[in-house]
Amino acid sequence: MKKILILANNSGGLYRFRKELIEKMIEEGHQVYASTPFDDNIDDLKEIGVSLIETPINRRGMNPVKDFRLLITYFKMVKKVKPDLIMTYTIKPNLYGGTIARILNKQYAINITGLGTAFQNEGFLKKMVVTWYKFVCKKVKVVFFENVGNKEVFTSNKILKEDKCICLNGAGVNLEDFPFKPYPENEDVLHFLFIGRIMKEKGIEELFYAINRLKEEGYPVVLDILGGYEDNYKEQTDEYVNKGIVNYYGYQSDVRPFIENAHCFVLPSYHEGMANTLLENASMGRPLITSNIHGCLEAIHDNGYLCKVKNQENLYKKMKEFLELNHDERVQMGFNSRKHVEEVFDKRKVVEKTMKGMNI
Repeated sequence: MKKILILANNSGGLYRFRKELIEKMIEEGHQVYASTPFDDNIDDLKEIGVSLIETPINRRGMNPVKDFRLLITYFKMVKKVKPDLIMTYTIKPNLYGGTIARILNKQYAINITGLGTAFQNEGFLKKMVVTWYKFVCKKVKVVFFENVGNKEVFTSNKILKEDKCICLNGAGVNLEDFPFKPYPENEDVLHFLFIGRIMKEKGIEELFYAINRLKEEGYPVVLDILGGYEDNYKEQTDEYVNKGIVNYYGYQSDVRPFIENAHCFVLPSYHEGMANTLLENASMGRPLITSNIHGCLEAIHDNGYLCKVKNQENLYKKMKEFLELNHDERVQMGFNSRKHVEEVFDKRKVVEKTMKGMNI
């Protein structure tokens, strides 16, 4: 039996995307601790047997005082828990937790769930993060990536060597939790669906442009949006709601009824680790339109369209192409979506590969 300490920046994400992995660890006799802010799914994590440690984290931006406090918190936590293995998810737990794990000579595994804004532009921030990751990865047991593109960024920047990299097919999707649903018969109004934080980097500006133009051209369409605001798009969203172009539902703990009602899921992101929303929609048999970037393109296999990133005209064109399909063609895309996730993104396969990679 091993003591495993998981460091995460969000309890909701930890439960929704790592539940099966945690359950497998506990099933095999390991004791699992999780350090995370207490936001969503705390009772659910407790119910599956996780020992929780409340740890506030400022997810966005850098605050030297708060971030130093996080470093000290992790130091004290590791000394107290005395874990045999530390697992980290997302950039701050990776860097701060990884630093403490290295200093205290603990075994640790890092998960790169996406590169985020730090790697998007050349400059001081990227240089600092690359240098820090080099320090952290020097003694790491293994680094898990959710797509090949992210792994290549790390190896090309000489952050770590190939033999310490394991590429997973994202977090995978639970095929039973997201069962196949028949394609909607009613096409009087075609529902495009977006699930995610409403922010520039998710391609929301391009999506607003495309859906507005399609509506102006007389297509019977509407965009259903699920998610909270991260950037200042409330006024624009309200305007489109009033025009009948958008239905805004805010954050939803259960997205499945909305997926079932959708004709196509759209995610024109600028960067992703592996977009879980794409996998969930595909698992339920819905066509996809998404960016031609690693973390998105892997979900497409005869089940939708890839659009150019940050290109509103191209996104509009792909959404229009979808609208020009007949009902049977859309239905077939839905079948292809489900088949693809069954073959490639089954959560059970991802959990098995993760356990093997950590040798536990």
